[in-house]
Amino acid sequence: MRVRIPFLSMIGGRSPMDGLLEHYSQVEASMTIINESLLCYIGGGSSCKDFQILKQELDQLEDKADKIKRNTRNHLPRGLFMAVDKTLFLNYTRAQDNILDSAQDALDWLNIHTVKIPDALRTGGLTMVDGAIRTVELLKPALEGTLRLLHTDFADRQAVKDLYRAVRSQHNDVRKMKSMLFRELFSADMEFKDVFQLLHFFEYMHEMSHNAEGCADILRAMIAR
Repeated sequence: MRVRIPFLSMIGGRSPMDGLLEHYSQVEASMTIINESLLCYIGGGSSCKDFQILKQELDQLEDKADKIKRNTRNHLPRGLFMAVDKTLFLNYTRAQDNILDSAQDALDWLNIHTVKIPDALRTGGLTMVDGAIRTVELLKPALEGTLRLLHTDFADRQAVKDLYRAVRSQHNDVRKMKSMLFRELFSADMEFKDVFQLLHFFEYMHEMSHNAEGCADILRAMIAR
């Protein structure tokens, strides 16, 4: 069996790829906040203190993730030591960071003013948000599998490709959920400003899922032969 030993481990260095997982940990934490924030908003409106606290926590996570991203990008080794094409690596860091940016934008829209979400829209809305969060959650095993494949040959290459497909499939479901939800939203008996606000919130939820799919596509390119 051929075993690929990362050169950085031989000289005691740290692979810049490890920074991607460290950055993802902030993305993962933000998904919990998104879920809690929406439940708080529906339950207590924008006057809910918990919603404001959770929004601040999300902003703090985004700041921390930005620092990790900058530190990872600013301390890249020279080309000889990179396990993947540097352009792909930089594109991935940007795409993964965009997930958090979309989450932050979504909560900013939700925070503009209190919208009473009709019961008919609540189920569809919560289902779509759950779906978007699920897309982001599926990115973690895809990233971990990619790192195992790049650093050693112990990972099952086909199994890792299946992890990318799972992300794409989940995002495709979210896209359909958004389409259905938007039809319900425009049919609802609501003021235009409320429809406009919720439309942007759910659009950024969809964008969050889309960015996760984009990350999976870049990971797939990293292991292409």
